[in-house]
Amino acid sequence: MKSYRLFIFFLFVSTVLQAQPIKVMLITGGHSFDTIQFFEMFDAIETIEYKHFQQPKANAAIAAGRATDFDVLVFYDMWKTISEPEKAAYMKLTREGKPFLFLHHSLVSYQNWPGFEKIVGGRYIEKDSGVPAAEQSNYEHDVWVYIQSSPNHPVTRGMGSFRLFDEVYGNYRVGEKVIPLLTTNHPKSTETIGWENRCNSSRIIYLQPGHDQRTFETAEYRKLLQQAIHYLAAPQ
Repeated sequence: MKSYRLFIFFLFVSTVLQAQPIKVMLITGGHSFDTIQFFEMFDAIETIEYKHFQQPKANAAIAAGRATDFDVLVFYDMWKTISEPEKAAYMKLTREGKPFLFLHHSLVSYQNWPGFEKIVGGRYIEKDSGVPAAEQSNYEHDVWVYIQSSPNHPVTRGMGSFRLFDEVYGNYRVGEKVIPLLTTNHPKSTETIGWENRCNSSRIIYLQPGHDQRTFETAEYRKLLQQAIHYLAAPQ
């Protein structure tokens, strides 16, 4: 009887732990977006609970160690400035294995910090007087993007091919060691538009689509977002 009671107790504890929501630190700032539909999209993911941080308070919170309270960090910001202590905090998180999900225009952040490219696995290069025209990235709004997903990755499992009316980025850098997850043949876009990267001990996912409410409200993008968060939150 005692063994049976212990079994029931541990089964109960295991069930409760499995039911715990994934804690997400959701970071925005530096770029306008369809806020109502964006947050509705995250509200609809029943398996997570999120806390929203806006820049520059988000980076201050990361530097203060607040990221340790969360399972996954999700970035939808496009921020320019970052202090040395904040850079150190980001790198510390990668050594600790904290997972990151970067969405859409977050690829443009921190143009003057090479370490950010190592974390994300790519870089959108803004126009600047010191940047040759051939190296500058570009974008195109309001286009149909036909997307092919990798069939063998948890983030894109069951996705197949689909299309989004979104924004494409062209001529941005993609790291040689990333694992491609999403590709497109759109003539204005770089071919790889979603990938997994590794930085130190961290798993990192970048998803280029996600411009506005027309994407936020699609079943395909919501599935992609949820599967990315679940993959990142799972034990390595």
